[in-house]
Amino acid sequence: MTARPKMSLNARKAEGLAYFLAFMACIPLANWMIGHVGVSCVPGSGVPCLLPVLPWSPQGGPLMAPSGVLMIGIALVLRDLVQRRLGRVAALLAIVAGAVLSGAVAPPQLVLASTTAFFLSELADFAVYTPLQKRGLVIAVLASSVVGLIADSLLFLYLAFGSLEFLEGQIVGKTWMVLLALPIVQWIRTREGVGAVAD
Repeated sequence: MTARPKMSLNARKAEGLAYFLAFMACIPLANWMIGHVGVSCVPGSGVPCLLPVLPWSPQGGPLMAPSGVLMIGIALVLRDLVQRRLGRVAALLAIVAGAVLSGAVAPPQLVLASTTAFFLSELADFAVYTPLQKRGLVIAVLASSVVGLIADSLLFLYLAFGSLEFLEGQIVGKTWMVLLALPIVQWIRTREGVGAVAD
């Protein structure tokens, strides 16, 4: 039985750059979606566009969430993959750059909420992912993403709207995106070979 070859340094960096660019793209897309994509949407009203994330809710009818949650769930996973390929310093730079971009593209009334929630939730994700990554990529991504998505949901809703009305929907919507990404994360883990964690 032959050992699986390790991923080359150049391939790891190229893949890390692709993850970084995808991570950065999630931010303006999430901010655009929250004002333009949803089954319940009144652009310019100050109320976020909503999408169903479960077919039922405690109040009856589907559980709804602001549509941007889909991209934020993916962003949490992509940040972990940036760190996996490019290291901790690159991951911290990605968090800072993402927070700046989040504030720059957010609607004026959401700048503080968007920037603060993004920055602190990604730092929480980083703090959980970093010690777990050498134990297993999938468990590290799952655990860190859950912590990050809860922090993001609480902070964003409270700062943006002064209400946690959509908290359950935010958490469920982001969790769906993390769970959908896990098979891809597992595929990455199985093909990368041993010793593919960047410092």
